[in-house]
Amino acid sequence: MNISLNLNENPSNPHPEPFLGIKVSLAEIQEFIQQTIKLNKQPIIIFGANWCPDARLLEGVLLLPSVKKFLKTNACVLHIDVGNYEINTELFNFFDENIKEGIPRIFIMDRQGRVLNLHENDKMRKARELTSQDIFNYLQQFIVAA
Repeated sequence: MNISLNLNENPSNPHPEPFLGIKVSLAEIQEFIQQTIKLNKQPIIIFGANWCPDARLLEGVLLLPSVKKFLKTNACVLHIDVGNYEINTELFNFFDENIKEGIPRIFIMDRQGRVLNLHENDKMRKARELTSQDIFNYLQQFIVAA
């Protein structure tokens, strides 16, 4: 059963800018995954950029109190900035070598490090067409409460 957002929970405007322009290595992704699993949580990796309205809206939803509480208990999130597709895009290959562009991309893994939503990782590219509850429900499809 999905957790419902409170009626007064809406993403702040302007939406947050969580992407910091930092180059990330494959080793850092692997370390993040391993450390998250050690905490008995699910790793979530989000590729995006602050110029992308869908990526910023997604972050706004992640910061809603109900979503934030759910994630804090069950998952850890790593944001990876792709800039203007000039940094970190080679890291898409870690998940799927056919991905060349399109953000945000969200990869939700189980507690063994397997990607659960590989064929739906681009769903948030249209986050502006979804409600906050739709986005939260999507997360809840793949994140198992501990």
